[in-house]
Amino acid sequence: MQDHAPDLATEPAAAAPGGDLALEFDLFFEGERARLFQALCLVTRNRFEAEELAQDAFLAVYERWDRVREMEDPTGYLYRTAMNAFRSWHRRSALAAKRAIGLARSDDSIEQLEDQDVVVRTLAPLTTRQRAAVVLIDLLGYSSDEAGRMLGVRPSTVRTHVERAHRDLKARMGRSHG
Repeated sequence: MQDHAPDLATEPAAAAPGGDLALEFDLFFEGERARLFQALCLVTRNRFEAEELAQDAFLAVYERWDRVREMEDPTGYLYRTAMNAFRSWHRRSALAAKRAIGLARSDDSIEQLEDQDVVVRTLAPLTTRQRAAVVLIDLLGYSSDEAGRMLGVRPSTVRTHVERAHRDLKARMGRSHG
């Protein structure tokens, strides 16, 4: 986290006549925040971590909005930023967990998101990378090229993760219904 974060409600994205950049960012934020949060909830399985990652991603995009808004796919940049933050967070968390087993607070509140409960439970047995790939490809509709850019891997790696996840989920469903 940075030492000084701008107050998104009061500080403009750039000195633009009439605040057009700030308004454009506000519209982008309102259009993407729920979808990004839901995707991160599914990937992290923890709404508090998802909220923090989403805030960090939006802050990074806000700080660069004058350039990001000109990109071919600002939403893709937002998701790539969020997934990069998630990967960094995941690495730090794994290290911290090894140092302090059992000290982390569990998150029971994810079950309050009833709409996603079945999806969360279904995706839970997948690896973190498989979950991220399935969320981006199957639930959010990104191509393997786009998902690969967001996750920092080759498109073929994304397809492999999704294929293995599908195979694993089908096998689990077969065992539970057979």
